[in-house]
Amino acid sequence: MDDKLTTEERNKYTMKLDNVGMEELLFIMNDEDAKVSLAVREQIPQIKKAVKEIITALKSEGRLIYVGAGTSGRIGLLDAVECPPTFGVSPNQVKGIMAGGEYAFIKAVEGAEDNRESAKADLENISLNKKDGVVGIAASGKTPYVLGALEYANELGAITVAMSSNKNSIIGNIADIKIEIDLGPEVLSGSTRLKAGTAQKLICNMLSTASMVGIGKIYENLMVDLQPTNNKLIERAKKIIMEATSCDYETADKYLTLSKNRPKVAIVMLLTGLSYSQSIEKLEESNGFVREAVE
Repeated sequence: MDDKLTTEERNKYTMKLDNVGMEELLFIMNDEDAKVSLAVREQIPQIKKAVKEIITALKSEGRLIYVGAGTSGRIGLLDAVECPPTFGVSPNQVKGIMAGGEYAFIKAVEGAEDNRESAKADLENISLNKKDGVVGIAASGKTPYVLGALEYANELGAITVAMSSNKNSIIGNIADIKIEIDLGPEVLSGSTRLKAGTAQKLICNMLSTASMVGIGKIYENLMVDLQPTNNKLIERAKKIIMEATSCDYETADKYLTLSKNRPKVAIVMLLTGLSYSQSIEKLEESNGFVREAVE
């Protein structure tokens, strides 16, 4: 029984959810959702610890690997797949692993989350090593698949982070860093796709974005390593160049071409007057940080 888990308790404020007007129901949900951001805020010291370790891992040729089952796995996978186009990292550098494999993203795979050994096999399949950082996500804090993943990561010496919506969680007790968000019971009892899922998304946003800032993937508040792989992103890349350098559209268009579709390089070229190859050298010297390359 999970009667001791906060996420499985009944919410005393929503006992008549089936017997209120539609607008009142929506206000109730919104009131509960408003609690999420504040609860996440309380965990910022722990999130900071995780970010620092992830940055260290990424700088050492390691990876950020999210592991979860069901909704938790989908949220980790969603964050991972957004990183290559947003930050220009390799798809291998930030990965999402979920119980039941990628097929489980669109359809539940029965029993997958209970298979502790399959987590080890899935991590072996991507050659997990001690340079990597593994973030295990489980609202309950006890999902066997996530537990198995963190145990295996610990064996290898990889940094481990546990993200849960229950205090004193099992996964939190075995991880190097634990992020435990006390959100109280869900609007719909046990439906952790609600507040718990929202908190997980907010924290994944923080982990990946702050880590990318830490390895030089952002200049000011611009996605300078964006991969312009379609017309919308090509136009966005030009706008980024314009914002960073105060140049006009035609100049941004020209330098995006000269930089071989690399906004970061175009920005350095424009701000320093250096050639493409010289700008590449500057960025290599600054470990990819635009601010250092142009000073």
